[in-house]
Amino acid sequence: ISFPKGCVVVVDRGYVDYAWMNVLDSNQSFFLTRSKSNMKYTVVKTFQSEALQDSGVLQDQIIELDGDAKKHYQGKKMRLVRFWDSINKAEYEFLTNNFTWKASTVAALYKERWEIETFFKHLKQRLKVTSFVGTSENAVYTQIWTALIGILLFKYIQKKAKYDWNLSNLVNFIRLNIFVKIDLWKWANDPFFSGKPPDKIGQFKLL
Repeated sequence: ISFPKGCVVVVDRGYVDYAWMNVLDSNQSFFLTRSKSNMKYTVVKTFQSEALQDSGVLQDQIIELDGDAKKHYQGKKMRLVRFWDSINKAEYEFLTNNFTWKASTVAALYKERWEIETFFKHLKQRLKVTSFVGTSENAVYTQIWTALIGILLFKYIQKKAKYDWNLSNLVNFIRLNIFVKIDLWKWANDPFFSGKPPDKIGQFKLL
């Protein structure tokens, strides 16, 4: 895959490949990822600022990789940002070849990648989109858009219903009762009420 000059490629650390990252850097594209736990490096420079820790940034450094990684990245420098996530109570290390962003911007950009990951997690877990029915671009788009429409409909029911639904439970209940003849809104408002079934609905004769 080729990326245009100046674009930002944000990937999980499972995709860390220093030779590939070198190609991105040589093409004047920016990468942003998490560092691997076994990464060996030498600190070239450490930036000091009292404002860093106020934004959750613990450290902002310029580094050089050691060993084979240095050879694959052709001895060029990288930026290492160490960040404390106060919400998840966890520390993260980010790698990038952009030396002009604020350290807090580095963390914020990677957080946006998490939002995309959360979106696909919803597709997989709640709508059971675990694989694609086709491999063409049109097939993939169709399946994703269909899933998105489904999520919007479920969220609309969840928001309008008087009952305090958990979204996963709502999806599962509707999936299990998709062919049951009930008044959707009465059921959504009070799912455990066992009243009389709705009146018969007129049906056209089949030709």
